[in-house]
Amino acid sequence: MNPIQYRIVCLAALASFAFLTPQATADESFRTSTGLQLWSLRDQLKADVAGTLDSVKTFGFATVETAGTNSLSAEEFYKLLEARNLKAVSGHFPYGAFEKDISAVIKDAKALGLTYVVCPWIPHEPAAFTEEDVRRAASNFNLWGDELKQAGLHFAYHVHGYEFRPSETGGTLFDALAKATKPQFVGFEMDVFWVVQPGADPVDLLTRYPGRWQLMHLKDIRKGSPIGIYTGKAPKTDDVTLGTGQVNWPSVLAAAEKSGVKHYFIEDESPTVTEQIPDSLKFLETIPKK
Repeated sequence: MNPIQYRIVCLAALASFAFLTPQATADESFRTSTGLQLWSLRDQLKADVAGTLDSVKTFGFATVETAGTNSLSAEEFYKLLEARNLKAVSGHFPYGAFEKDISAVIKDAKALGLTYVVCPWIPHEPAAFTEEDVRRAASNFNLWGDELKQAGLHFAYHVHGYEFRPSETGGTLFDALAKATKPQFVGFEMDVFWVVQPGADPVDLLTRYPGRWQLMHLKDIRKGSPIGIYTGKAPKTDDVTLGTGQVNWPSVLAAAEKSGVKHYFIEDESPTVTEQIPDSLKFLETIPKK
């Protein structure tokens, strides 16, 4: 075998090995399957809705989760999204909006083209979220989830930290809420920041409640940030670039896939959000989907 033939054989062997060895690509990572919760750019949207949505597209997002429509009608906001080929798959609506007129919520959700309709906060006294708050919310969630299902939509509740206070009946208040709500009507959105801050384990929750977690907010918490807090509040500077905080993202995302999470959204509330989003997306490129 002459040197040229030997080189060809070696290159062929290397190519064959590369073909047989799985290689993570950007298309196979969590980068391309992750959208943006538009609350991340709330200040920018107040100043310039169209320009901010241009930035969302420039970042490389294809899907978003809404948090209001910035004084525009749902129809007007949808047109701005459509013009940029952005798809709103989920949207947040206040608890009071469901109470006041759920038909209006349904109308706006359909106008925005949503699949999921999310309640992000349960009103409660500042001192503490209570068992009574759980019972009241669970009753409403079951009713609202039923109505939304009949309209072809899915209802979900976004956890916000205060639900992980210990319950008088054992477990946590979140456990009580999950038990009191009907899976066919009520799903959950896990905000990883607000699970870790009160001291809960996102992997454990994803494992114990398969199928209930439909949506996930990818939000990291600063190393050194206090843990074991049940207020649902934190300094905005505790929200850091994915992969630089306390969360073990490969473990969380693997558990999320196994549990049945359908959609992922970066939510970044930090003062340096526009600098952090590109770095968070680069980090997600390093985590392959199974």
